[in-house]
Amino acid sequence: MDAPFTRRSLLRFAGIAAAAFGADALRSGWFPDEAAGGPAAVESGAVSCVLTPEQTEGPYYIPNEKLRRNITEGRPGRPLTLRLAVVDASTCKPIKGAAVDIWHCDASGNYSGIGGGGSKTFMRGVQRTNSRGIATFQTVYPGWYRGRTVHIHVKVHVRGNVVHTGQLYFADSVTDAVYRKAPYSSRPNRDVRNARDSIYRNGGKRSSLSLRKLGSGYLGTIRMGVTR
Repeated sequence: MDAPFTRRSLLRFAGIAAAAFGADALRSGWFPDEAAGGPAAVESGAVSCVLTPEQTEGPYYIPNEKLRRNITEGRPGRPLTLRLAVVDASTCKPIKGAAVDIWHCDASGNYSGIGGGGSKTFMRGVQRTNSRGIATFQTVYPGWYRGRTVHIHVKVHVRGNVVHTGQLYFADSVTDAVYRKAPYSSRPNRDVRNARDSIYRNGGKRSSLSLRKLGSGYLGTIRMGVTR
C-alpha cells in the first residue's frame, strides 16, 4: 500500500515536552537547537532523543495523498495545528524535505476514502519538512470510534523510504474537555481511553503530542527521530 515509497527502514521516534519550550517557541514553531551538540552531546545526555518502537499502520492508510497544509475540507471540529519535527536520531539534526503523511478520523469518527466516504479525502494529507525539519498541518481534533483511543496516524518518508510508521496520541484530560462541546458532544460515551488501548500501551506514552491552547483550538507538537 506504500507505493511509490519502499517500506524498508527502522523507526526511531522521539517526543519532546512542548511546555519546556515556552509559549513563544510554540507559537513560532521553533524547537530548541539541540542538534548543535552533535553525536557527542547525544552520548553525554546533553541532547535527548527518546526512541520508541513504531506502531501499526492500521487498515485505513491510502498512499499518494494530496500535498497540502489544511486537510479539513471544511469539516467541523476544534481547530488543531500540528507541528511535527523530523530529526536524525543519532544527532538530533533536522531533516529537510522529509514527506510527513498523516491521516485520522473526523469529529464524527469517520475516515475518508473508506465505505461511504470512499471518494473523499478529508483529514488526509502530506507535507514536506522545512529547513528546521518541521511539517505543519491545519486540521481538527479527531473524534473517536469504537475500540480505539483518540489518535492520529503518521508515516514519514525520506528519499522514498518509509523511516517511521506510528500513531500520535492526546492526553485524556484534554480530550475530555474538547468532547464536552459540539460537534463532539453529540457522540458521548467513548468506549476506550489511553490506558485501555492495546496499541497505546506499546509506546503510546512516548508518542503523545504536547498540547497547548492556541486561539480557539490547540497546538500539538512532537519530535520524531528517525534512522535514514
